[in-house]
Amino acid sequence: MTIRLKKTVVLIGMMGAGKTAVGRALAERLHVPFMDSDEEIERAAAMSIPEIFARDGEDFFRARESEVISRLITTDGAILSTGGGAFLQARNREVIHEKGVSVWLDAELQTLWNRVRNKTTRPLLRTKDPKATLTEIYHKRVPIYAKADLRVTSEPRLPIPEMAERVIEALKTRPDVLEVCDD
Repeated sequence: MTIRLKKTVVLIGMMGAGKTAVGRALAERLHVPFMDSDEEIERAAAMSIPEIFARDGEDFFRARESEVISRLITTDGAILSTGGGAFLQARNREVIHEKGVSVWLDAELQTLWNRVRNKTTRPLLRTKDPKATLTEIYHKRVPIYAKADLRVTSEPRLPIPEMAERVIEALKTRPDVLEVCDD
């Protein structure tokens, strides 16, 4: 059996949902390129995302993020991992829907907290009460993430390769995105 990806799959969801890890595994499994919008932004700016936020602010970062997503989504048949806030921008949702397919990696709040609480690389969580901040962000974003083309539930103890397989199963429901051929 051969699987051919026809469009770019854009992984969306909260910080800690596993977009990068699952994205890499998915790309390897499908034998397609993996791209990460945050890595591309950091490479272009020669700065980390926390440094960009500190120096130029979130609005500047979001503008660069939209530029990068618009450029990367033109790569046919690839996996694109995005930052947690990328899908919030209407222009990003439009370009993703028009040229690719969005897949929401939906993880529960406690799972997300367990994954991000000890990380210092999350600029939005540099607050007095990071768990309360994460909770607030989560509740604001979930209704927007629900607009994704596909949703895959992320379970806390599910290994990354199995999550990638769940994404493939979801993609199989979209023959315009994933073609499965019998050899």
